[in-house]
Amino acid sequence: MSEAYLKSGVDIKAGYETVEKIKDVVDKTKIKGVMGGLGNFGALFDLSAYHIKQPVLVSGTDGVGTKLLVAQALATYDTIGIDCVAMCVNDVIAQGARPLFFLDYLAVGKLDPTQAATIVSGIAKGCHNGQMALIGGETAEMPGLYTEDEFDLAGFCVGVAEKEALLPKSDIQAGDLLIGLPSSGVHSNGYSLVRSILETNQIDYTQPFLTHTLGEELLTPTTIYVDQLAEPLAHQQIKGLAHITGGGFYENIPRMLPEHLAAHITLGSWPILPIFDYLQQLGNLEQNEMFHVFNMGIGMVVCIAKDQFETLAEQFNTCATPFYVIGSVKEKHQHDLVFEETL
Repeated sequence: MSEAYLKSGVDIKAGYETVEKIKDVVDKTKIKGVMGGLGNFGALFDLSAYHIKQPVLVSGTDGVGTKLLVAQALATYDTIGIDCVAMCVNDVIAQGARPLFFLDYLAVGKLDPTQAATIVSGIAKGCHNGQMALIGGETAEMPGLYTEDEFDLAGFCVGVAEKEALLPKSDIQAGDLLIGLPSSGVHSNGYSLVRSILETNQIDYTQPFLTHTLGEELLTPTTIYVDQLAEPLAHQQIKGLAHITGGGFYENIPRMLPEHLAAHITLGSWPILPIFDYLQQLGNLEQNEMFHVFNMGIGMVVCIAKDQFETLAEQFNTCATPFYVIGSVKEKHQHDLVFEETL
């Protein structure tokens, strides 16, 4: 081992120890198509194992954002890996693709093998929930760029779809329904605003919130929607999907609609989660701003033809997936997204 490198702040031995700690959890995520294991210069995946006529690869990359600062403040690292996977894989399935594999990138000031293994275990759990393999990654120790207690986490997901099955479909039309799948909480967007609100009001993460603490509420991992959507996607019952991430309702729902159509969302058609009411009141925020930043309790919006509703509802009920009819598609007169009060 290089003593000079160690003195400069990089512990190669800690890197080897980290790899040993994560081998088993990574191995458990293997699916059809995975070739080889950890240790290759490049990760290998055999796409021919899926016998797709016109395969289109769909990729997504993302991180966890400043939610990491909440995890670091509470020294809680077992869920942020799930967040990292979720932010990538939910974007990929929103295009109608089946997720295949994931790679992660963990950058640290000083490598703690136990901490790193905990983070990667969360990534592996996220990959399992997303029905894909964790086939590689990188752990980089970078003293000088990060302090010893700092780190960043990002990931990269690849999925595949038949060309004709890609979303959104070209036949989205006025009269189609918008179905909302609930979020688990704030997910992984808007945490710079969340932290600003809490700091302004001098509120600590250890403050009680419902049945746990505020910090535990904020670290609730992002929902992964692969299980819920796998069957309707396989049967091509879905016309479009919108992952409600950064930009909230206003930025994400219109992304799946043709230029001449608008989304009309019915307020009161789903329960706003308590954490959003809490943040809105504490931050003295307008409702419009809340819907520009947060998911407001809806993590994925599904666009379907009205005559597909009963079939989709039966599928969701069979797998105990909560859902809400939150609006419909209409001809656009001025705005891409319109909120309407419950009749």
